[in-house]
Amino acid sequence: MDLKEIQSLIKFVAKSGASEVKLEMEDVKITIKTGSEDKKGEATTYVQQIPVNQPMPQQGTAPQPAAAPAATQAEAEATPVKATEDDSKYITIKSPIIGTLYRRPSPDKPNFVEVGDTIAKGDVLCIIEAMKLFNEIESEVSGKIVKVLADDSSPIEFDQPLFLVDPS
Repeated sequence: MDLKEIQSLIKFVAKSGASEVKLEMEDVKITIKTGSEDKKGEATTYVQQIPVNQPMPQQGTAPQPAAAPAATQAEAEATPVKATEDDSKYITIKSPIIGTLYRRPSPDKPNFVEVGDTIAKGDVLCIIEAMKLFNEIESEVSGKIVKVLADDSSPIEFDQPLFLVDPS
């Protein structure tokens, strides 16, 4: 299923008024949730696409590692093991959706958060654009931003780490 087909499916689901639609095909499983409203009264749409050929963890088998893009493999090799050990005391804020990450509300405005900023639960950390819908990503924890893990205007995957927060 390509991007245009997914986009038309989202538009169809949004117009139909359904709150959730699950679609399973030979090679992919898609869940579309709509109808929830954010603080500004704007409807948001969440899409999760899962390859079916990968076993799910709840089935009692470990998931097979997917082939990572070359850039991701290079970044993983460049990251020292020591940094991973130090990061264990931090909370990782992950992307709830697939899309494009924007660290600021518009190109002429400052970033929502920077390293060293103190955040509270409910503060907007970034925006993720998915299918021309702009979703504000709010913090679910209070603390201090220790590290920004994703670049501005970069594509983001579901469950990809975005920020490290020190909760103390």
